[in-house]
Amino acid sequence: PAASADGTSLGLLKGMFTATSAVCVTGLSLIEAGRDLSLFGQIVLLCLIQVGGLGFMAFATLGMVLIGRRISLHSRILLSESMNQNGLSGMVRLSLWFFAMALAIELTGAALLASRLIPRYGTARGLWLSLFTAVSAFCNAGFDVLADVDVGGSLCRYATDPVVNFTIMALIIIGGLGFAVWGDIRHHRRFSRLSVYSRLVVIITTVLIFGGAGVFAALEWNNPNTIGDLTVPQKLMAALFQSVTLRTAGFATFDQNALSDVSKAASDLLMLVGGSSGSTAGGVKTATVGVILLSAWSTARGRTSVHVMKRRIPRQAVENASALFILVLLLSGLGAAFLSIADHVSLENALYETISALCTVGLTTGITSSLGTASQIILIVLMFFGRLGIMTISVGFMAANRAEERVSYAETKIMIG
Repeated sequence: PAASADGTSLGLLKGMFTATSAVCVTGLSLIEAGRDLSLFGQIVLLCLIQVGGLGFMAFATLGMVLIGRRISLHSRILLSESMNQNGLSGMVRLSLWFFAMALAIELTGAALLASRLIPRYGTARGLWLSLFTAVSAFCNAGFDVLADVDVGGSLCRYATDPVVNFTIMALIIIGGLGFAVWGDIRHHRRFSRLSVYSRLVVIITTVLIFGGAGVFAALEWNNPNTIGDLTVPQKLMAALFQSVTLRTAGFATFDQNALSDVSKAASDLLMLVGGSSGSTAGGVKTATVGVILLSAWSTARGRTSVHVMKRRIPRQAVENASALFILVLLLSGLGAAFLSIADHVSLENALYETISALCTVGLTTGITSSLGTASQIILIVLMFFGRLGIMTISVGFMAANRAEERVSYAETKIMIG
């Protein structure tokens, strides 16, 4: 009850839904955090977001360093896998550097947001709102405690504020690039010297952000319920923000249910892709989708192997990427069908909701709180799997010993297409 603003317990389901959404850095919620949670509840929420965003193993390592315990080889291996690193050398030092960088970025973002929030809310409350929002944006969580429900919630009040918009976008992008890319940039600094993976992530991220912004600007230009009533620079900024926040961040500067059908479909695609491996973002990841597209391009050109930047991608990586993408599509579709049948919502909105949950985005068309208990439990499962299940499966693909083929059958012909 101490976590509730009115001293009355939120209840087990709402508590579980909120905690899962926070630790899985999703942002879907059955409550209005800024209105329904006390300061204690908001602090608990912020801690869950920070732990979920930066990773359990990273926090465990920090804790062991602080109390002077030795980091075991097993812990170093788990830490290396969770941060998408290839070697074990310097993992503890690297994780501490990541912590310091994350803290510096979050505090910088909070300071920029404070320049806008302190004049409105006062010094103490403005600083708290700025810190919470900055951490939530960097961790791609999408939670806010602004409680601006009278103007649409989330960041709708600041849809035309360039400082708030570009600060949040920068935090989302930096958090979504991933620890591996951070480390690569730290060591090499020049794009041409980065690893193939890092260059692929940066290129795909750039294309998706600006390509998505162009699509939303074109589709929503004259829609008065989204960006239609804004000035030209404001329309471009809102379209860019929409493209960035769909990379699993979950903030919104306008009503998502007011999007056109085509825009919702484009949103679904961007949410499915998400951020990068080993980052605070969710989704099937940029490199995974990149590998699938490169495989399709190679097949169309009649090649038997997949190449990128004068390097060959292992066939097993291509198969793993395809399997993971199909699994996410299947779970999203089944979850949407259940929501649509159980709660009589449109399949379009149900699909938007399930993809948002599974890919830990947190954007909603407004149907989350109106769903029945069974549907809300489905969303909890999808959020949990989207954050931990996809990661576990990905690590399993990399670490598992391949099954021995004890029987070799004769080939058969299958018609494709």
